[in-house]
Amino acid sequence: MKIRFIVIVSMIVCGGLMLSSCKSGHAQMPNIVVICVDDLGYGDLSCYGDADVATPNVDRLANEGLLFTDAYATASICTPSRYSLLTGRYHWRSTTTWSVGKIKDVSIAPGDAGLTIDTSMITIPKVLKKKGYVSGVVGKWHLGLGPAGGPDWNGEVDLSPLDIGFDYSFIMPATADRVPCVFVENRHVVGLNPADPIRVSYEKPIGDTSQIYNPDVTPDVIVTYTPENERKKGEVLMQPSFGHDQTIINGIPRIGYMTGGQSALWKDDEVASTFAGKAIDFIDKNSKKPFFLYFATHDLHVPRVPNKAFAGKSKIGIYGDVIMQMDWTVGQILKRLDELKLTENTIVILTSDNGPVIDDGYNDGAYEGIKAHRPSGEYREGKYSAYEGGTRIPFIIRWPKEIKHGKSGAMFSQVDLLATLSDIVGNKNTDNYGIDSRAFKEVLTGKKDKGRDYVVVQNMNKTLSVIKGGWKYIEPSDKPRLNQYTRPVTDLGNMEIPQLFNLTNDPDEEHNVAKEYPDKLKQMELILADEKK
Repeated sequence: MKIRFIVIVSMIVCGGLMLSSCKSGHAQMPNIVVICVDDLGYGDLSCYGDADVATPNVDRLANEGLLFTDAYATASICTPSRYSLLTGRYHWRSTTTWSVGKIKDVSIAPGDAGLTIDTSMITIPKVLKKKGYVSGVVGKWHLGLGPAGGPDWNGEVDLSPLDIGFDYSFIMPATADRVPCVFVENRHVVGLNPADPIRVSYEKPIGDTSQIYNPDVTPDVIVTYTPENERKKGEVLMQPSFGHDQTIINGIPRIGYMTGGQSALWKDDEVASTFAGKAIDFIDKNSKKPFFLYFATHDLHVPRVPNKAFAGKSKIGIYGDVIMQMDWTVGQILKRLDELKLTENTIVILTSDNGPVIDDGYNDGAYEGIKAHRPSGEYREGKYSAYEGGTRIPFIIRWPKEIKHGKSGAMFSQVDLLATLSDIVGNKNTDNYGIDSRAFKEVLTGKKDKGRDYVVVQNMNKTLSVIKGGWKYIEPSDKPRLNQYTRPVTDLGNMEIPQLFNLTNDPDEEHNVAKEYPDKLKQMELILADEKK
């Protein structure tokens, strides 16, 4: 009897210790917050040397974490970049392209595109779910919803972030300049009145003609949007410089046609605070378990509509105002992590989906107000381009428990986030890493300074480049050389001859040395050919 009692007590004690150990191990799993800023350039942050706009909250991340100087997005446009970040797979391996107005065969999804990520694919939230994480996405999505042609906006939205591993989503379906201008929470449009159903078309005008932009009846002047302006039906408060000439929502002409859903329309000057609030709600509700938050800001993308708290506050006009607004949203998340005492064991990563652009379709005053500010820093071009400014992006990681403050010159690609985060949480199953993703846990935690051997990136036309050891190769392309629809005009880097640059000596990519270094050119061509297999 005595022996039996001892055995039972021992089992209870051991079981308690095991349970305690499990709880302790569970508690040690780091929370993960990935902040993907829209169209943020290498030269837009004060921690990267910009003196034009103060970004104290992003600077705090850099001062408490590791700042990378050689990090890359996989593409110089948003849809393929975000696709790669979440899946660990280059988007150029897909054959899918779209048309945006007069621009054909590009990798930018329209607002009615179907879900671009196959539901059978491995994604970051799926990998983390295996380790007990709850995952949420808040912010700009732009990876499609529903089947081809878009979802049922008036019913249940199938094929959404919830179908690729996320447990919660509150998203802008595409971009702020594309219809429908509504939020989708999980599987339903927020605030929709069933008596006023939404209809969307990217092919032909629909709805009330007074809501469709007409250059013949609207004043051909620059009218900057402000929240105080009265939003009369059909009144244009921000003129387009190119495209963005279809349905007028909140006084701003957008890409695409939309009718209905008036009660569900977002307010442009409140989008940032809405996203910040939803991100904080997600953190609050899941603070007792390991969570992954993918937070995608709509700033700095056009149309730029800063809240009155930021409008007119920067030295470089509206472009700087939305940088300040973005920094504020970052600060709201950091503040909540502090209040919940989660900072020490939360990984916070801040990066951009691609390089910057100044005038991307609206006469919003950005081009006139930016002065001498260089959004791409020392690098050439920006969004859309094959040149460095298109894909060399800010990348900062903070994890106080494991990472010391510093700066890293290690090469890193956003496509590696899936494998690296999987490794960090102890998932060693390489089948979960994604076809192109590589694990660099020691690099992101500052333990090693040798990252990728090379990166592969694409421009808006799927023209591919290889960057390796201070050299850059851009493959020949018969696509258009210039994007005439931005100010300044963007050189896309498409040329019918191979381009080779020594980035160490020529960061501006001014001198094509392909003829002078045939052996180096051949080496880079072989690397790309091998990647394409």
